[in-house]
Amino acid sequence: MRKKILSAAGLLLAAIMCMPGCDDTFDSAANSNLGTTISKSEIQTEENIHIRDKDLLYEQQNNTEIVTMYLTVSMGNSAENTDHTWEEINTYSAYDYEEMGVERYKIAGLIQVGDENGLIPGELGYGQVAPNCTVQIRGQSSSRNVQKNYKISIKDNKGDWRGQQTIALNKHQGDGLRFRNKLGFDLLSDIDELMSLRTTFVRLYVKDLTSGEDAKFEDYGIYTQVEQLNKTALERHGLDKRGHLYKINFCEFYRYEDTIVTKDDPRYDVAKFEEILEIKGDDDHTKLIRLLERINDYSIPIETILEEDFDIENVAYWMAFQLLVGNVDTQSRNFYMYSAQNDNRWYILSWDLDGSFKRTEYELLGRNDYTEWESGVSNYWGNVLFQRCLKSETFRGALTAAVDDIYAKLCDGRVEEYAKAYASLLKPLVYIGRDALYMPVTASQYDIIASALVDEIKDNYQRFKDSFGKPMPFYVGVPQPSGSKIGLQWEVSYTFDAEAVSYTVELARDYTFADPIFKKENLKIPTVEFDVLPEGQYFIRIKAYDAGGQTQTAFDSYMTDGGKVYGTKCFYVDANGQIVEDVYVED
Repeated sequence: MRKKILSAAGLLLAAIMCMPGCDDTFDSAANSNLGTTISKSEIQTEENIHIRDKDLLYEQQNNTEIVTMYLTVSMGNSAENTDHTWEEINTYSAYDYEEMGVERYKIAGLIQVGDENGLIPGELGYGQVAPNCTVQIRGQSSSRNVQKNYKISIKDNKGDWRGQQTIALNKHQGDGLRFRNKLGFDLLSDIDELMSLRTTFVRLYVKDLTSGEDAKFEDYGIYTQVEQLNKTALERHGLDKRGHLYKINFCEFYRYEDTIVTKDDPRYDVAKFEEILEIKGDDDHTKLIRLLERINDYSIPIETILEEDFDIENVAYWMAFQLLVGNVDTQSRNFYMYSAQNDNRWYILSWDLDGSFKRTEYELLGRNDYTEWESGVSNYWGNVLFQRCLKSETFRGALTAAVDDIYAKLCDGRVEEYAKAYASLLKPLVYIGRDALYMPVTASQYDIIASALVDEIKDNYQRFKDSFGKPMPFYVGVPQPSGSKIGLQWEVSYTFDAEAVSYTVELARDYTFADPIFKKENLKIPTVEFDVLPEGQYFIRIKAYDAGGQTQTAFDSYMTDGGKVYGTKCFYVDANGQIVEDVYVED
């Protein structure tokens, strides 16, 4: 568990006791005039820039608790955008709202906390009958699921729940265990170098008054409540609530000159801005723009940027944790960037950990995912910041040390302890009622997955070590017609030991490439030509080989019902010979 910090008195005593002639010195100090010598703590220095979480927040947390919440929903008013039915709230996804061009619908709610027998005196909502909150769906790709996630916003002067006025309830419909997100944050809370968030299992009951006056509470099953990362959470965790905080929606740390601009710029469009970075703190974007400019200025060594604009420990430990738990979908989203108001340094804070430990589940379901370039450091190669970091020997050393440190902690029995406790707590509940209808795995598969978590960590550790010996992934361009030929180019693959790389290119009508219509091997330069093609659908697959025979696929993937076909680009040739790329958008 977390190490405890010595008190100021303890540090002073330790310092005195280590001085030459310490016995006499201590006696003298004890009898001296305290007004003549004052001991002061040192001003923060470059060696003391790390952020640390508050241990006490987690010492009061009961990890095997299931909180029962009762939510009564009713139609509100147009001024608050709550004049909607519960059916409407649960019908539309985030993408539907974008298409309709309207804000997400809300509904008036009364949120109350109790147990399975009813409400508990002193808890949130006890004795209240009028709505005390608003409710809306939360999440992006998850909003397409039948089982929705909910954002419950408690109104001012209506109380709070454990110091929180925003209650985020996550269903995690695609998580066969239904405890991955909580497990991830609980493991983070045990690692001194990383920030975590408080999490709790919740059983939700909903009474829908918009469906009729005789409505009763219906069991909506198990959710994970995750502390909302906002100004209140920053302050509670010992950070600057006035600081800059951005949720990474899809940011590869390019400059984005036309979108990431200051508020007084005529091009400023909050909606477009937040497609990249969602604004959760100070909205003066000057410091953010400075950071992006420096990251994309290759005349500034990345070591300088890591020293002046980041804390290398924070970046290394954050990446190390994601690599070991296999939280793949963190290349360009699913984390936060934080910077205190009067500090140029930025820190990465974790978010959305339900994608961790998925490889065994995918294998049981016959789904091809979280493999190929998504294994090891190559997973972060498409991000400008992370690629520059990985090209630095200094950062690679820090990352390796962080991976080794966290690996030792995660393999000391705590993962098995958490998994056993959570599985015994949740499994009897998620295979009944509504949850049972949407569980992606069987009860027997559940047990296999829950018992394989440490094995996945060990596998991820080896994949991390092996990934430095492989070529890095690369992007393939769109084929271009040129007279009687079609030209194709792709990026050069990088190797950490500067080995020569060759490429194999295949062209086929079928993504299995069982019968390629064109194949070229041992290409030394990233370009090739082939004959013009008749109208139809085509697939290109490119693999890179280093001198030792290690291989890597391109970043491009073709999505099927069985998962990803790595290293494969799909395109179409129309009747006029024009080529159109089939773009795959990650959910």
